[in-house]
Amino acid sequence: MREMIDRLAPGDRLPSSRELIRRFQVGPATVSQAIATLAAEGLVVTRPGSGTYVAARAQRRAEVADTAWQTVTLADRTVDTRILTGAVGAPPAGTIMLDGGYLHRSLQPTQILTAALARAARRPDAWDRAPASGLTALRSVFATMAGGGVSADDILVTAGGQSALSMAFRAIAAPGDPVLMESPTYPGAIAAARAAGLRPVPVPMDADGLQPGLLADAFAMTRARLLYCQPACHNPTGTVLAPQRRRQIIDAARAAGAFVIEDDFARHLGHGTPVPPPLLADDRDGTVVYLTSLTKPAAPSLRIGALVARGPVMERLRATRLVDDFFVTRPLQETALELLSSPTWERHVRSLAAALRERCGALAAAVAHELPDWTLTRIPTGGLHLWVRLPYGTDDTVVADTARQHGVAVSAGNRYFATELPAAYLRLGFAATADRTELIEAARRLASVHEHAAGRP
Repeated sequence: MREMIDRLAPGDRLPSSRELIRRFQVGPATVSQAIATLAAEGLVVTRPGSGTYVAARAQRRAEVADTAWQTVTLADRTVDTRILTGAVGAPPAGTIMLDGGYLHRSLQPTQILTAALARAARRPDAWDRAPASGLTALRSVFATMAGGGVSADDILVTAGGQSALSMAFRAIAAPGDPVLMESPTYPGAIAAARAAGLRPVPVPMDADGLQPGLLADAFAMTRARLLYCQPACHNPTGTVLAPQRRRQIIDAARAAGAFVIEDDFARHLGHGTPVPPPLLADDRDGTVVYLTSLTKPAAPSLRIGALVARGPVMERLRATRLVDDFFVTRPLQETALELLSSPTWERHVRSLAAALRERCGALAAAVAHELPDWTLTRIPTGGLHLWVRLPYGTDDTVVADTARQHGVAVSAGNRYFATELPAAYLRLGFAATADRTELIEAARRLASVHEHAAGRP
């Protein structure tokens, strides 16, 4: 119909609906929807009792606006998103995506979500204003998931994990303050901290996670009042904080009078073994501000998460929510509630665990076979990624760029460090690909990239 409109002049009448049904061999509802879409785009106008006509074509401005003055007015407050977006532009067709942070469509509970959304939409109050803290029933479900004596009053529903992280940074710390972070860490946390005017300060990790002694030193040297960490299935390394360190981390923060933002993004991304309880469960003084999300284990557009906080910091978070956007859209909250309240959710989590374990093993085995010079730091027990150390002298950015040219998208390790890199790494995701076959093929393509970088024929 768009092609037909292009051939007509403004004011020309389109064929009747009956003629369009016959011409395109579709039903009346399809024709009505198409005309409504074209009318919304401004391409046609409908006149009841008369028909549908080609709309007047808008005149395009030939001149380009001069916006140079904005550079001076905006001053130096740039939000650098390059650490989040990686390579510029869409990947070429046929690229195997190992740099994704979400589930492939085949792993998403699409049918469950569709049914949940349909049930949510039928509620008589589905489009009413939601409470600023979130629906009481949904907050109760999140409280049960968090455990540790958390109640619905301790929950603030958020528009996903990234929104929760941004809110927490802005609510807890002031511009110019330092914020301690594991090194390496999630690039979205680095970007959100910098956007809030904070100064990320890296604290090294080892095989058991964040090092308590170095953390205490960092608190003392920087006088930081905020720590961001991922104790379970850390992104990107997959590290799980050792049990004996859990209390040490909380005690170090408590001694410094600091908050701990615990990012529990992998709560539903275990590979079959139980994910350790959150640090929140060991917190008796409101030190831990906990966040989790449904986006990773469900689908990218289910932007629903939760913050858990106790004491005055929760009032600060609620105030930030009101200033930002008043509340999270109610239909999405209702959908999340329907999803979490259904027995199919637990079945999905169990089947997802098996699929992630199988994919993780397949990619790890393929990398070990095809790229023996690359070092897998560990086989993770949860999460969506492998963390691979490259041979000495390798440039991770060059490898990532070359891999993209060879049809594999990977994440260069430099995105995960707030300061200088101790070595060259890649993060390889195993959840965004279509199947096991793609993972094995990706490893083969990466092997050719490695040979090319090493100068071997």
